[in-house]
Amino acid sequence: MERLPLDADVLARSVNDDAGLRFFSAVEVVESTGSTNADLVARAADPAADRLVLIAESQDRGRGRHDRRWVGPPRAQIALSLLVRVRGIDPAVLGWLPLLTGVAVVDAVRAATGVKAILKWPNDVLVEGRKLAGILAEIAATGSDPAVVVGVGLNVSLTEPELPVPHATSLLLCGVEEPDRTALVLAMLREFARRFTAWEAAGWDVAELAAAYRERCSTIGSEVRAELPGGEVITGTATGVDANGRLLIGARAVSAGDVTHLRAEY
Repeated sequence: MERLPLDADVLARSVNDDAGLRFFSAVEVVESTGSTNADLVARAADPAADRLVLIAESQDRGRGRHDRRWVGPPRAQIALSLLVRVRGIDPAVLGWLPLLTGVAVVDAVRAATGVKAILKWPNDVLVEGRKLAGILAEIAATGSDPAVVVGVGLNVSLTEPELPVPHATSLLLCGVEEPDRTALVLAMLREFARRFTAWEAAGWDVAELAAAYRERCSTIGSEVRAELPGGEVITGTATGVDANGRLLIGARAVSAGDVTHLRAEY
């Protein structure tokens, strides 16, 4: 299978040529790296670094939640990280940034490919119960203007034997015969910029963002099993997501943990 490279020139020019992408200061593409997230976390030490996007055609130390490692064939995925400084935000709602990114990825995938992607709390992107993409956010610098790096790993042209885990999928396996990774990147970045700009303009009020997230989240209304840090396990119906982005299971508000859908709703 021929896997075409990203059009690095188009992506680099997009911050000047595309009104929807002038939010970003630069979009960079590298052939390979260990981890795009780690690279941008290191660059956050420069206080001038802001609204940067780094994409790798391959990475050999990519990681997800709970430091889980994942790799994939070159040019078969989108491995993208972005660095943003979040000025004047209440730290209590900072956890909405990866959830915002999940909404942006779902909307971009739907618009660019027609694939009916949905969210699984907190920020996995699913298609028919199988994982298409994952999102990892890391605080890169603290202070009055926190810097956050958000990474997205999206499976594009992986075949069944190449999937990192059996419950994963790719756009190719979802019936998208020739996925255009450059167009997908542009769509994801436009959606992120639009959502972030609206959230900032609202003074970091989460009402509109939370409504958009809940509308796309298949976990709400499902019977779930949550494995919490420390080993505690709870089961029950996920009834919603609170103002801080925590999953509500019965009377409990869960901020972190592995959540399994026991009876998925699609």
